[in-house]
Amino acid sequence: MNNTAYILVALVVGVLISFQPPINASMARILDSPLFAATISLFISCMLMMVLWLLYDGGKNTAQITTLPWWIVIGGIAGAVFVTSSIIIAPVLGMAAFIVCIIAGQLIGSIFIDHFGLIGMDTKAVSMQKIIGLILILIGVILVRAD
Repeated sequence: MNNTAYILVALVVGVLISFQPPINASMARILDSPLFAATISLFISCMLMMVLWLLYDGGKNTAQITTLPWWIVIGGIAGAVFVTSSIIIAPVLGMAAFIVCIIAGQLIGSIFIDHFGLIGMDTKAVSMQKIIGLILILIGVILVRAD
């Protein structure tokens, strides 16, 4: 797949992710519990991934679990934090403000990860273009919240 295809798929994934918080917030209202709604959402995700893993990998690679570094759990924690916080915060801020704040936070974290080559990523120095992009996103946070 060329970069254009990856960009288009990433955009589609971004659109899909924008539906997750309001869907989960609706579930939280119906269940009267954001934590139970997050649990159900993450359970569905887990079941889907188990099925895909079994179908595509045949359930192999379990022995490697013991070789994973301790910080791997942060990925699962981050997913749980995102789902739970989106259920609670998105209805308060609105979807546009919530998503632009998430994107700003992701860009800050991504620049940090790239600059220091953390978590096995290649080192990519902070550039003036990245800083300007971050500033523009932060301005976007202010503008979206200014309504």
